[in-house]
Amino acid sequence: MLKKFLKNDKGLTLVELLAVIVILGIIAAIAVPSIGGIINNSKDDAKIADALQIINAAKLAQAEDSSKTSWELNPATGSTSGSLNSYLSKVGDESFVVSFTNNEYRIANHEAQAVITNEGNAGYLTEKELSNAAK
Repeated sequence: MLKKFLKNDKGLTLVELLAVIVILGIIAAIAVPSIGGIINNSKDDAKIADALQIINAAKLAQAEDSSKTSWELNPATGSTSGSLNSYLSKVGDESFVVSFTNNEYRIANHEAQAVITNEGNAGYLTEKELSNAAK
């Protein structure tokens, strides 16, 4: 009876344990770079959403005062032309220019420009380009 009890060992051998560790290592090697890519994509999406938020604030400002067609925030020069501070609570970028010309809102000097490449436009992003990139 004692021999039968001792032969009925249940547990993991060293080889089985090593196999599990190797498999977990392979999964980790695949998953970690993927998570890094997801984080970078989220940061880029946040920059685009931030630019769209600024343009929406400019729309609100223009609805209140239709004579304004340009809004600027540049802390380096102290310029807050057509300030959007009352329409924005938190903005990630600290320097931008929003303009409304030809029935189109444009934003320049914003960090979203590093995310979206628009060779045809000289230094600005249109609301349409931002919306397309957000999809």
